[in-house]
Amino acid sequence: MVGIAEIRLLLPGPRSLKEKRRILRSLLDRLRARYPVAVAEVGDQDLWNRATVGVACVSNEGAHAHQVLGQVLRFVESVGEVEIDGVEVRLA
Repeated sequence: MVGIAEIRLLLPGPRSLKEKRRILRSLLDRLRARYPVAVAEVGDQDLWNRATVGVACVSNEGAHAHQVLGQVLRFVESVGEVEIDGVEVRLA
């Protein structure tokens, strides 16, 4: 079972793409270290105040994949530098 989350983020702080990349790199590195997921910026690369992040989790049970993605979303919500603007979660 594969769980996929597409997370649309608002970044109210950065004033340049360089600042945005610093914030996202930190967030993505923390997600990789904390959870068994693959994660990458998958959209809005040319906008300094928005980002779309893709998260994938592979598990032998759909419930476990859904649980891991839920933990990832709660962690992203707790980060003060970004705001979640929308989420799409799929299990395949």
